[in-house]
Amino acid sequence: MKKFLIVVDMQKDFVDGALGSKEACAIVPAAAEKIRNFDGEIFATFDTHFANYMDTAEGKKLPVPHCIKNTDGWQLDAQIAAALGEKGYTPVEKHTFGSSDLPRILFRAADGEDFSIELIGLCTDICVVSNALLLKAIFPEVPIAVDAACCAGVTPEKHEAALETMRSCQIDVN
Repeated sequence: MKKFLIVVDMQKDFVDGALGSKEACAIVPAAAEKIRNFDGEIFATFDTHFANYMDTAEGKKLPVPHCIKNTDGWQLDAQIAAALGEKGYTPVEKHTFGSSDLPRILFRAADGEDFSIELIGLCTDICVVSNALLLKAIFPEVPIAVDAACCAGVTPEKHEAALETMRSCQIDVN
C-alpha cells in the first residue's frame, strides 16, 4: 500500500508571519520530524494568493494579506523546507482552503494501488479540515488520518473542534 503525507500550508505567514501563532510555532519541530521519518510520498500545499487578495471573497472576510505568491510569507518555514528538501516532495498550490487539484494528484500518484493519507499542518480548523473532508468525500474507503501533534488551529479551542469534526467524519486522529 502506498502512503501519502500531505503537509498543509506550513508557510511562514501561518507559522510566525501575518497569521502566525505560538501554537503554530510550537508544532514545527514535530512536523519536521514527521516529514523526516515518513516512509512514503510527500505532498506540500501552498496557500497562494495574489496582489488582489483584499478584493477576493476571502480577503473581504479575512482582511489580512497573507501568502502572496513569491513573498517571504508565502515561502515554507525554514525547518519544514529543510525537512522536505531532504525527503523530496510535490508542491501543490491552492487558492482556497481545500485543494480541488489534490485528489487528482493523489489518484495519479497511486497509479492503481491502494493508498493511505495522513495530513499535518496549518490551520487545523481551516485548511487541514477542509482538505481532510474533501479527500474523505472523494476517497471514502481510503484510510485518512491527521496527526494532531503536528497541527495547530487558529486557537487551541478551534483546533480541538476541528479534530472532533474530523473524528465525526471517520478520519482517524492520532
